[in-house]
Amino acid sequence: MLSTMNLRDFTNDLASNSPAPGGGSVAALSAALASSLTSMVFNLTIGKKVYNNYDEEIKTKIKENLECVTKLKDDFIASMEEDAKVFMELMSAFKLPKETEEEKAFRKKEIDKAYKVALDVPYSLAKSSFGLYDSILVAANYGNINAISDAGVAALMLQSAIESAVLNVNINLSSMEDGEEKEKIRICCRELVEEGRVKRDKILDITNSKIG
Repeated sequence: MLSTMNLRDFTNDLASNSPAPGGGSVAALSAALASSLTSMVFNLTIGKKVYNNYDEEIKTKIKENLECVTKLKDDFIASMEEDAKVFMELMSAFKLPKETEEEKAFRKKEIDKAYKVALDVPYSLAKSSFGLYDSILVAANYGNINAISDAGVAALMLQSAIESAVLNVNINLSSMEDGEEKEKIRICCRELVEEGRVKRDKILDITNSKIG
């Protein structure tokens, strides 16, 4: 399992001639790293003087967002595994026999089904990653000043995750027949990228202003 591999083994596996893990798993890893950094900022804030000086509403907001990013981190790690799994299933579908008309029809059906699943994983990742921006913004606004740069790095990693996931959506979309659903996904992905860049830049403006 990817989640239990050490860093060197994972990067060696990634660098090999195996088609998975690939960019989809790296996108999920980027999101997991963004979650971890955001969690770190919160953990370095709770219990500190700056935290104790906040009113109860802000303290609650910090704690709730810590719980949120902790869950997201686990979800993103699971997505690393899922992306590699569905890609290998897609490759298996392509290897199905295609001698008879029945075999060709079955193979096409299985390939179409596998493409849909392979698309759903990065699409879900892009959408769930986008939601993490709200927590990073809280970390940037209320986090320990000594860890504020980590909130900025989290935003950079998160946008990388979103745009990487969208690339993986788009390559799978190319196999999908034109239609309303395909266009809906394209529009959603484009909005995630564009709005994500705005949120990323807002967080970077906050962190850079606090760094001085």
